[in-house]
Amino acid sequence: MKKKACALAVAAAMVLCLILSGCSAGSSGSVQIVDSEFSGTVESIDGSTITLSVDNSSGGAGGMGMGGGQMGTPPDMPSGDQGGSGGTPPEMPSGSASSDASSDSEAQTADAAAADGSQPQDQTPPELPSGEPGTDGQQSSSDASGEQATADGTGEQPADPASQTEQTEQTGENTETGNGGESSEDSDDTITVVLDLSDATLTSEDGSSETSADDIEVGDTLTVTVDENGSVTSIVIGSADSASVMGGGMQQGGVDSYDALVTYTEDTESSGETFASTGTDENAILVQDGASVKISDAAISRDSDDSTGGDNSSFYGVGAALLVTDGTAYVENSTVTTDAAGGAGIFAYSDGVAYVKDTTITTAQDTSGGLHVAGGGTLYAWNVTAETSGGSAAAIRSDRGGGTMVVDGGTYTSNGSGSPAIYSTADITVNNATLTANGSEAICIEGLNSIRLFDCSLSGNMSDNEQNETTWNVIVYQSMSGDSEVGNGTFEMIGGSLSAGNGGMFYTTNTESTFILSGVDITYAEDSDYFLRCTGNTNARGWGTTGSNGADCNFTAYEQAMQGNIIYDSISQLDFYMLSGSTLTGAVIDDESCAGDGGDGYCSLYIDSTSTWVVTGDSTVTNLYNEGTIVDADGNTVTIVGTDGTVYVQGTGSYTITVSQYSTTVDTSGASQVESFDSYAVESPF
Repeated sequence: MKKKACALAVAAAMVLCLILSGCSAGSSGSVQIVDSEFSGTVESIDGSTITLSVDNSSGGAGGMGMGGGQMGTPPDMPSGDQGGSGGTPPEMPSGSASSDASSDSEAQTADAAAADGSQPQDQTPPELPSGEPGTDGQQSSSDASGEQATADGTGEQPADPASQTEQTEQTGENTETGNGGESSEDSDDTITVVLDLSDATLTSEDGSSETSADDIEVGDTLTVTVDENGSVTSIVIGSADSASVMGGGMQQGGVDSYDALVTYTEDTESSGETFASTGTDENAILVQDGASVKISDAAISRDSDDSTGGDNSSFYGVGAALLVTDGTAYVENSTVTTDAAGGAGIFAYSDGVAYVKDTTITTAQDTSGGLHVAGGGTLYAWNVTAETSGGSAAAIRSDRGGGTMVVDGGTYTSNGSGSPAIYSTADITVNNATLTANGSEAICIEGLNSIRLFDCSLSGNMSDNEQNETTWNVIVYQSMSGDSEVGNGTFEMIGGSLSAGNGGMFYTTNTESTFILSGVDITYAEDSDYFLRCTGNTNARGWGTTGSNGADCNFTAYEQAMQGNIIYDSISQLDFYMLSGSTLTGAVIDDESCAGDGGDGYCSLYIDSTSTWVVTGDSTVTNLYNEGTIVDADGNTVTIVGTDGTVYVQGTGSYTITVSQYSTTVDTSGASQVESFDSYAVESPF
């Protein structure tokens, strides 16, 4: 997707239609919008008709009210630390994420998805829908989205921050991107706005040139100004990663202020103290103003029945037990417990750095990750035990704005739906740890972010959800929620074990992605549908546009035993490398069920001289480069035939591989390289 922030003046009496979609009012139909300014994310484009998804919770859509069938002037934005709509979803670029078919795609699915597997939040979806491939209340964050033009194209004024929360419908156990990512909390507050630009004349900001609706893409955030007659006077276009937060008390740079039981603004050491917070949306401990604070043998708690949670908690750390926003916090030999919405355990935001060692963290409610970063925060942990029970509450969690996390040792367990063991909209590295998701996928990565695991034990157990085309254990995607930057998402796992309780193993959609596996002991679900699925999706979660939301994936395996089918489609690009004695037992299948009218995608399979493909069914591969062994389960050779009828190998078995191109020379220069934990490890300061 092109990064842009431009203003278009609209010279036409264009009237908007507001469709009540799942509104709390419980009605359907349309009303006219007048005298208002609101922001939303482009869900689809059909010719000159553009459909926006607008968050109407807590006045988040600029005060779009249902009363009287009109939208009044937006109320003043509250200044307190009020919760957002809650939850966080995943994202993804419009158009095929394939490198050849998506020149305007930057490759991020998720910075988007959705989520902690929340329309993963931070960041859908959900963790997946709410931030994680299915996070619910995630609103687009922004760095500045251009200037707003007046109706005649003259005069410039700052554009209001755009606000859009990708909300997922709560169905089944998972309320995130469809079990992927973190869960959505306020899905009833999403409304749909339809813009008909067929009779509109669009001009550039200075009025010097005409433009068109072609400048608008799926995933863009539009800030729309409507006059008292219901006519659109201006539209400000910002890409999904350049929108701002609006409503719910949020300002462009974060919250105005924090409430805390104890605030440290100077260097301090504390040992053996108890910090018990019971205030609404209050932090037990807040470190800011560059302070260096050392806390040991402490009991830190957050217990509140009326805290808000939601986006303020996910994005900015409101209500976390310990929050560091500017400075450094050292926490050792302590216990952290929270029973409050948005009650993360230890949260590093912006210029905050947290070091945590030999500490136990337990959280009970939604949007309450164990270890959490957002907004560029940094967190290092050694031998931490973290357990979460709420939705959109990954044990290791990140959200909008990302950051850096390095975790060495420990046990990390999530129990809620839409709560992966790790939800990434950041750069996360984990070594020698046990990671368990009992009610969600194991891993959720949105957009231009990464998770690297070294000698870890990882397991997930995602429930089936009717909103998903499939069920997965590890997902790399783009939710289009604005929680993550569009780009290449990376999952690397070296050594250790990986287990799935349900569904397929790896899924990538609506993004560019890289997978690296080396010597991992894999246990598959009894009903496993596939080893890898690299396809588009039906957009039930808002992940791109159906027919152009495929994946561009590089999958490299070293010394890796793999079992299950590889599934791809023509709107995706897959380069699958089998190196250093790897084995795949399965078929390669072209599944066009989510490909719309199709595209120019491909599947290229590279098998080096030490590796083996054990074919379990008739297969279709675009480009097959083979120096290794291809046989069926009985050791029979497999027939390889070209789409033009050329027989490259006449096998003795019953299966056939159909190829567009076949070669017995393998070029592995495009394979991804294995990294090591040493390059990420940080020496403990304790």
